[in-house]
Amino acid sequence: MIVDDDASMTKLLKTLLELEPAGFEVTVVPRGAQTLEKAAANPPHLFMVDFNLNDMDGLEVVHQLRRDARFAQTPIVMVSGLDVEQEALASGVDMFLLKPFEPADLPDIFLDLLS
Repeated sequence: MIVDDDASMTKLLKTLLELEPAGFEVTVVPRGAQTLEKAAANPPHLFMVDFNLNDMDGLEVVHQLRRDARFAQTPIVMVSGLDVEQEALASGVDMFLLKPFEPADLPDIFLDLLS
């Protein structure tokens, strides 16, 4: 599940991640406030959350996910153009990626987190 309000970025990432051989099934959630509801309806194996969302702070999304027993152990990758790695890791994410990152590296990163 990608939680990000940047439509062009999420379209690129969704397309890339759905390609073979990784072949991930990707759900895009453009608003942080929708994350728990969408995740409950179709539980993801991994979350990718942007630090800066239009409607709320990405760290708050992470806190909500970690407080929910269904997602307390689900891997979370946070991305940002700001170097907020320490805050992200302290909030409970499993990995932080500083933008710009190489999108082609994501399938391998995600597979490593899921194994």
